[in-house]
Amino acid sequence: MLGLEPLPLLDDADVSSTRLCGEVDSAERPMSAEQIAVALIAVVAGSLLKSISGVGLPLVTIPAIAYVADVETAVAVTSVPNLALNGALAWRERSAAGETRDLPVLGATGFVGAIGGTLLLAWLPEAALILLLVAVVFAYAVSYFTNPEFSLRPTTARRWSPFVGLSAGAMQGAVGISGPIVASWVHSYRLPRNAHIFSVTALFAFAGVAQVPALAIGGQLDGRWWVALIACVPALATVPIGTRLRNAMSAEGFDRFLVLTLVASVTGLAIRTFG
Repeated sequence: MLGLEPLPLLDDADVSSTRLCGEVDSAERPMSAEQIAVALIAVVAGSLLKSISGVGLPLVTIPAIAYVADVETAVAVTSVPNLALNGALAWRERSAAGETRDLPVLGATGFVGAIGGTLLLAWLPEAALILLLVAVVFAYAVSYFTNPEFSLRPTTARRWSPFVGLSAGAMQGAVGISGPIVASWVHSYRLPRNAHIFSVTALFAFAGVAQVPALAIGGQLDGRWWVALIACVPALATVPIGTRLRNAMSAEGFDRFLVLTLVASVTGLAIRTFG
């Protein structure tokens, strides 16, 4: 589903095989004080980045929490504050909804693409898809820095939005990552910054509304609910700070910050995948 900027896809087969081998499921082990501390620090850092740019929370929290725990724990603990933060940012910038473009199309086609990507998960080469994602974001970054005034015409954006939504959804379903595609595409509209924040966070919140119940039903949130809920407090506390910092930036400064954040996200993804 269209959604969360970079987020690993959980593999139920791996979890099931672990149980069958007689090992203790990670969801049944309580998080240690060290793991909780790392998780909360990572949530604060990632939330501040996201409150400024609209992206970045999973980029920070997933690798940090996975380093001291595991990926399943990282995804589960991140999912709830990420949904809360996306919802809060979208609500805060709701007055800019009239300045957005193509959100219903992106959301609907992203949902369809996610279903297809999930069904094709076993046949799609993950490394090749991530390499394609990295190439697309780097190409967009080069295009932006060589021609900062470039923007998509409304007719062109309307024509290609269904394809972008399907592609982003397929990437989310296949490898669990769509944020860089969504944010790069919306940024190419050159919307006012608040409209950009509303667009990406509304789309990510739409994905999160589906993701969190799925994690709960799948048992990934068992034993982690209280940590995920506590993490919402510092996450939401960054909203006014991030908003103030964002508003202090010039339009050009915000654009550069966002594009560099996207480049950093896919660079980190490439290192974790191929390093």
